[in-house]
Amino acid sequence: MTYVITQSCCNDAACVPACPVNCIHPTPDEPDYATAEMLYIDPDSCIDCGACVDACPVNAISADYDLPDQLLRFTDLNAAYFRDPAHQGYPSSPPRSQARRWDGDRTEPLRVAIVGSGPAACYAAEELLTQRGLTVEVDMFERLMTPWGLVRFGVAPDHATTKQASDAFARTMQRKNFRLFLGVEIGTHLTHDDLAGRYHAVIYAVGAMTDRRLGIPGEDLPGSHSATELVAWYNGHPDFADRTFDFSGERAVVIGNGNVALDVARILLSDVEALRRTDIADHALEALSASNVREVLVVGRRGPAQAAFTTPELWGLDDTGLGLRVSADEVELDPVTRAVMPDEHAMAMIKAAHISALPTEGPTDRTVILRFLRSPVEIVGDGAVSGVRLVRNDLVPDDGRGVTAIATDDVELVECGLVFRSVGYRGRRVEGLPFDDDRGTLPNLDGRVVDPDTAQPVPGVYTAGWIKRGPSGVIGTNKKDAVDTVRVLLDDWVAGTLRADSAQDLAELLPDNPGLAGWKAIDHYERAAGREQARPRMKVVDHEALRELAAGALSTT
Repeated sequence: MTYVITQSCCNDAACVPACPVNCIHPTPDEPDYATAEMLYIDPDSCIDCGACVDACPVNAISADYDLPDQLLRFTDLNAAYFRDPAHQGYPSSPPRSQARRWDGDRTEPLRVAIVGSGPAACYAAEELLTQRGLTVEVDMFERLMTPWGLVRFGVAPDHATTKQASDAFARTMQRKNFRLFLGVEIGTHLTHDDLAGRYHAVIYAVGAMTDRRLGIPGEDLPGSHSATELVAWYNGHPDFADRTFDFSGERAVVIGNGNVALDVARILLSDVEALRRTDIADHALEALSASNVREVLVVGRRGPAQAAFTTPELWGLDDTGLGLRVSADEVELDPVTRAVMPDEHAMAMIKAAHISALPTEGPTDRTVILRFLRSPVEIVGDGAVSGVRLVRNDLVPDDGRGVTAIATDDVELVECGLVFRSVGYRGRRVEGLPFDDDRGTLPNLDGRVVDPDTAQPVPGVYTAGWIKRGPSGVIGTNKKDAVDTVRVLLDDWVAGTLRADSAQDLAELLPDNPGLAGWKAIDHYERAAGREQARPRMKVVDHEALRELAAGALSTT
């Protein structure tokens, strides 16, 4: 018997140190970790101890004999990873971790402010608060009245196991020397200087909540939206609760083919009765129950081997009961791809083979159609979206041993009533800090924010997560990212370069902040409301209502 990692893997890598024989890869210290679709268990090395099962925060690991039929193919996927020539020769036992020694004469507590409360922020807090022999005090500042960021507002409502990552974050927030401040926006309620003057270090982990644009005519027509907007709307983000979408047409087109694109397609077509068992926002349930959308095209500019969605996400879509088809003239692996993809890209070839095996025709009630080798050149409509023009691409080799899409003269018009662009997230400028407009990130070196004019670190200012590296990876990918940032911060602390001008408690500037007690009151209310309808929670989506719930907790203390 062996254990198998399945589609809900969050790449947190908590299972890696739990394994006594180092059979789970890639580990955070291995090159493929940053780009891996998920983690994998080597069936030839697994000793059936089950330690990884207890360590997994999202219940993604099961014994091979215990897998339901729809997950059996993950047994082959895990084994295939280790058959790949690029994934062989791993050591049979994990390297010993070297505990850090805290020497020197600095006995005062290290005070750190973390801006943001999503995965990267929480992983950074956990790493700081669990240092041995060093006292660290962490204050976390969240703009909204609810924490968890991407977990609450980005993970699809029907991916309940993935949302369980927040259980670990909740434990972090119970640790000694941790405080949470809700409804505090840097630049509005506090300035960066307020933080920098009172803390030895400030970590910005504010994510990337805006979207990249297509830059084509018609992009601003009614009916053309960002996937970011739709995802936040159906997940109950209070900034987006008042959005409206016209679901009267039968076809929608999603530009981009990452995991978010598949989420959008799946939610648009899902059985509303199934969604009623999730934490989807009530306004989204009402709107989707009246939707006429029956077909969603998911459009990628390159071929099936370069599809941005992960194989587990595709399989998850395949298991929903929705129709899933590909265009017959786009599914064959092109000779350029075959020529530039050596054996170590076997995992991409597995994905391409699965896509190629999908039906190319056949009527179904609700269908997702995967389109490849297509890019949008114009969104058309007289006052509202009525279609999108797609140009066919050819693939040519690039200098990085990959392929680049080059437009041809072959253009088609796809009629539709909705277009969602899902071509990437980007971060927002943080007042008082340098910003990289091209990448939508804070300019940094290994997590130290740097002044782009001098290339020198801004003293005491750090970054983690998507605002640090751009929107890549999944929830757990932020763990190594945050740990790496904390390590350089601690190096600077030991070197004596971190100073705080004032020991004044910043809480004095926020005397009525409900903090963690306020979030617990909101959480309790949502869960209780959800239980009445057999749902995990019913989200409160109004800013003022959230503030009132949190303030109620403050008044009872």
